[in-house]
Order: sequence, then C-alpha cells, then structure tokens
Amino acid sequence: MMKIAVVGSINVDMTVTAERIPKKGETLRGDSLHYIPGGKGANQAVAMAKLGAEVEMFGLVGDDAMGVKMIDNLKAQGVKCDHIGTVKGESTGTAVITVGESDNTIIVVAGANGKVDKNYIDGVKDALLAQDMVVLQHEIPLETVAYIVNLMSEHGVPVVLNPAPAANVPAEIVEKVTYLTPNEHEAVLIFGEGASTEELLRKYPEKLIITQGSRGVSTCLADGTILTVPARKVEVVDTTGAGDTLNGAFAVRRAAGDDMEKALIYANAAASLSIGKFGAQGGMPTAEEVEEVLNK
Repeated sequence: MMKIAVVGSINVDMTVTAERIPKKGETLRGDSLHYIPGGKGANQAVAMAKLGAEVEMFGLVGDDAMGVKMIDNLKAQGVKCDHIGTVKGESTGTAVITVGESDNTIIVVAGANGKVDKNYIDGVKDALLAQDMVVLQHEIPLETVAYIVNLMSEHGVPVVLNPAPAANVPAEIVEKVTYLTPNEHEAVLIFGEGASTEELLRKYPEKLIITQGSRGVSTCLADGTILTVPARKVEVVDTTGAGDTLNGAFAVRRAAGDDMEKALIYANAAASLSIGKFGAQGGMPTAEEVEEVLNK
C-alpha cells in the first residue's frame, strides 16, 4: 500500500447555519451551531483514509481541549498521528463558518497552524522522506510550504500542492511540485489575468489541474488534449470540503498508479458525493461509495 503524508492545518470548524449569510452590520437568527473537525490538511487526510489509503498527518495543535479532540478524531478516521505536535500557550486552529443558501463564508484563525515552521519540518524530515507522496495546502506558513517542496523535490518524492486559501506561488515552486490544483480564482492569482485556462493547462501538461466548481475539473494530458471532467449533478447540502475531497481522492488514485483521466474521474465522483452531506469530513465518501457511483 502506498504511504501518503499530509502536512497542513488541523482546525476545529465552528459552523453556524442560517437561512442566508448576513450582510455587513446585520444580525440574523441562526438555526444551529456545530463544532466540526476541519482544516484543509486534516480534511484531505481524512478523505484519503476513508478511501482506504495509508495516510499520516503532520502538523501542530494548541494545548487546549480542542487539540486533543482533533487528534482523537483523526485517529478514529484511520489517520496516523505519531508526528503531530502540541504548541504550549497556543490555541488550536479555528475556522468560523457561516452556511446559508447553499453557500458559505469562512474566517480562519491560524493558531498552532501558524507555528508549523522549518524547525518542525526538520524534526519530522525522515518520516516525510519515507512517504510515497506528500500533499500540501496554504493553511500553514507559505515559507514552510516552499521549504517542504524543495526538500521533497531534492529527494524525488512527488508533491500535490493545493494552493488554497489563494496566495501567490513562486514560479520555482510551480516548477518543482508534481501537481498543482488551484481553482479558477487561485489560478489567476498565481499566473495572472493574461492567459486563458486552456493556455495555462497546455503550458503545464499533467501538472496543472484547475477545479471549476459546477463546471468540473480540467487538465491537459501529455498528448496535448484538454481533458474536462464535468461535475456530476447532485443536490447540494454543504460545499465545505468538496475541494479537499477532490484533492485527497486524486492523490490516492495517482499514488495507486491510475492515469490522469481515471484519477480525475474518480476524484470528481468523490467530490460530488461529499457535497450531498453536511460537514467537510462527515460528507466524505468511502471507496465503496465512489465505486458504486462510477459503476452506474
């Protein structure tokens, strides 16, 4: 079995549901409040574990009750947590999410995630280099992401970088990652307004994968064909974590040896299943559920 590492954020999502998202200065009555395990890193690790992969999470939590709960949750989902550290006097990362009208707004407080630095990476370096693939996002410091990309590149370990939340990615990092998976907004921030989606994809065949929400996901195959896998039509319950599910599922299938097309069809199906249920991790499908959809 392939070993996949995720280095990234471990958050608690404080999710409030309401009939709609409030306007500036407005007070609304909420319907419900949930404390849900989250963080892009942890979400992607759970997505992969649910799909049957051997996954280890690397990152930091605060020395609070939520930190303990988040690690317990990861373990319960089948994610290895031997190298997750605790930062004294720091809170566990928190995302405050408002869900209404099939959409959401999110404010993230980094907490311990902001302390995932080069020193931490140096301490877990051997464990990371023993992996078959490393998955990264932008909810830990960007200089740490660059440090890991350089380290993995030197040692020939494939890297998936999901550049979210949106931030600039230096050209050198774009060259060194194996796969880059921005959405359209993130792609514009990285590459500028000038080029069309198709031009960008052609420039980075089988590396750049652009997710386009309800229009599906696109990449350029090695032979120059632009592949777009359309989104499956599903009833939207909660879109939180759909991108994390897609990234996790894609990493699992590529690590297992699937070609790009097969891996993206699988990832797309997994993401579509995730938006049919509430909560980022709660909605993530098992391998059996994805296979069932693909066999229809």
